[in-house]
Amino acid sequence: MSSHSHHHQERTPMTAVEFIEPIAHEAGVAQATELFAKTYGGQPEGVWAAPGRVNLIGEHTDYNAGLCLPIALPHRTFIALSPREDTKVRVVSDVAPDKVAEADLDGLEARGVDGWSAYPTGVAWALREAGFDKVKGFDAAFVSCVPLGSGLSSSAAMTCSTALALDDVYGLGYGDSDAGRVTLINAAIKSENEMAGASTGGLDQNASMRCTAGHALLLDCRPELTPLENVSQQEFDLDKYGLELLVVDTQAPHQLNDGQYAQRRATCEEAAKILGVANLRVAADGIAKADDPFQALKETLDALPDETMKKRVRHVVTEIERVRSFVRAFAQGDIQAAGRLFNASHDSLAADYEVTVPELDIAVDVARKNGAYGARMTGGGFGGSIIALVDKGRSHEVAQKIADEFEHQGFHAPRALAAYAAPSASREA
Repeated sequence: MSSHSHHHQERTPMTAVEFIEPIAHEAGVAQATELFAKTYGGQPEGVWAAPGRVNLIGEHTDYNAGLCLPIALPHRTFIALSPREDTKVRVVSDVAPDKVAEADLDGLEARGVDGWSAYPTGVAWALREAGFDKVKGFDAAFVSCVPLGSGLSSSAAMTCSTALALDDVYGLGYGDSDAGRVTLINAAIKSENEMAGASTGGLDQNASMRCTAGHALLLDCRPELTPLENVSQQEFDLDKYGLELLVVDTQAPHQLNDGQYAQRRATCEEAAKILGVANLRVAADGIAKADDPFQALKETLDALPDETMKKRVRHVVTEIERVRSFVRAFAQGDIQAAGRLFNASHDSLAADYEVTVPELDIAVDVARKNGAYGARMTGGGFGGSIIALVDKGRSHEVAQKIADEFEHQGFHAPRALAAYAAPSASREA
């Protein structure tokens, strides 16, 4: 036996990368109903579901009144729910099916609930705070395939599914129109910000509630716009161009709540004050419209006192412009240009906004080296996921290459999923 073949047999094969499949409609309804019945006895009044999201481009722009471009994932969070006569809330999740969390809406104040149950409880609290007195307590059971801590918005899937369910069972009447859903989105945002204490700029909740199948949602976050003005549906048909959108959850240990997100946000707000504008979107639009945008950007940055602030502002301003360019490129079928914009977005988030971690940078690098048109981190950063635009049929191969490199680096094993533009939250049963 030659030494070569002997050596070959001894090499341990790399672990096959895990692909997360979406739960089918019927299965989601059945599992949520079953968990509800097992936990509370009886049948729920209904089952609703809301998707996680992936943001194609436009990162850390939402709280700067900028532009972003999310799609809803086929991966959804299902909620089986029944209203109660009293103000008690009981919630259970398939993550820990034997642990029921309880709270009472009566006299509840911000930050009054600990743990994951703050998210759904906070939605009912926020609706009541907004004057919807008929909202009372509820029993609910959650089943989800949106991976937790992946930066794909499992929290928004949970708050938005809850908001839609409560809207339905309490007859508020906001769930069946796009403009109406903005009222529910606001309750979901308030729950995350004030009850769960997690900073969110609204991108995730808008995506979960307002995306449509086959389209990306071009979301304009200027506060002065009405719900009818602030979104437009942009065709995002990957099949048409023979493409796939690979999402890889790096599973990097990450914490958005360690103050990094809040710090970025504060720096941007301070910069806007120094520039004498309401928000960085105003600065970005001024630069875009200038005769010489490069010169205008330079003058804007020169007006800022320190290097870090200059970098943060440069990211936000250039990223807002990249969203416009990406929409144009994809509409024209210029996939090379779309990919280059993914790359430029990631490089800006790494160098200027400094929200990447080694796992994100390496995953992006491996995807690029293995034929992706472009790759970037998506979501808040400090962990989470990357996306890569690849030819149809190549997702598994590229994901495996990333997993192999992670194993080599001693990182946690990543997980992957194939994304396409899926529909928004809806009643399932």
